[in-house]
Amino acid sequence: MIVEPEDTPAACLNTPELTGADNNSTEEPEQLPVRETDGQKPAKPPRWKLITVAAVAAAVIIFAFIWEATSDRRTPQDTDRYDRHNDHQTAVSEIQEEINGLSWIHRDFLPVNEYSRPGTPLDEVKGVVIHYVGNPNTTADQNRSYFATLAVTKDRYASSNFIICLDGEVIQCVPVDEIAYASNIRNADTLSIELCHPDETGRFTDETYASAVNLTAFLCDRYQLDTDDIIRHYDVTEKLCPKYFVENEDAWQTFKADVEKAMGQEREQAEDGDEDVWQFGKLGR
Repeated sequence: MIVEPEDTPAACLNTPELTGADNNSTEEPEQLPVRETDGQKPAKPPRWKLITVAAVAAAVIIFAFIWEATSDRRTPQDTDRYDRHNDHQTAVSEIQEEINGLSWIHRDFLPVNEYSRPGTPLDEVKGVVIHYVGNPNTTADQNRSYFATLAVTKDRYASSNFIICLDGEVIQCVPVDEIAYASNIRNADTLSIELCHPDETGRFTDETYASAVNLTAFLCDRYQLDTDDIIRHYDVTEKLCPKYFVENEDAWQTFKADVEKAMGQEREQAEDGDEDVWQFGKLGR
């Protein structure tokens, strides 16, 4: 004989007495509403979304770390270098503005290009380099045009901040705050002046010479240079340039003495209130 366990739940016994259901009743038992999620696990976000969120969070953390590590961490040397650079750029901007007001300097800047005007900032000026064009009886404008065509021909890298013509006209090809391709390793800290000459000797006309003295004195005065900072291309590379000043050392020393004299005249006339002292023909030989 099978004996039902005493602790069997009433819900498990399929008898009318225990369930309270009428065997003769045709009424359907009440059904409890079933939620759509009953019997289902909650949906998880796709794996790629989790990876994206993690990557963005990591990037934010890394950026914050770099920002904290690099901001306001300049050394005194860095700060001094930064200040000197800003001071130089301000001074150069003022010098270029002054040059723009000089009637004897014609500004005809080369287009920015890889071969003659790279547009590279000139961060400091420690000297002025004197050259000669090496093409007898050519004008400043012709030599300027040659520099401009290098952007097309790509034959070489060459240019100059200034060119002085046979008649003393001065053309500025490259601003004083940019590097010109003229003086090899000294491109980065000097300004360059090319001088035209009438013949193979390389000797300059009186007009070219006077303008060269005038312009060099002006640049030395504005950049606080002395005559020891005036050099020849020859002094950089031993190239025979400017030819006449290399082959005639006395002429070179005379040129530097004339520049020094012109600088002295400028200071005297400036003290007398002559604000337009750097006009063509007023200084020089």
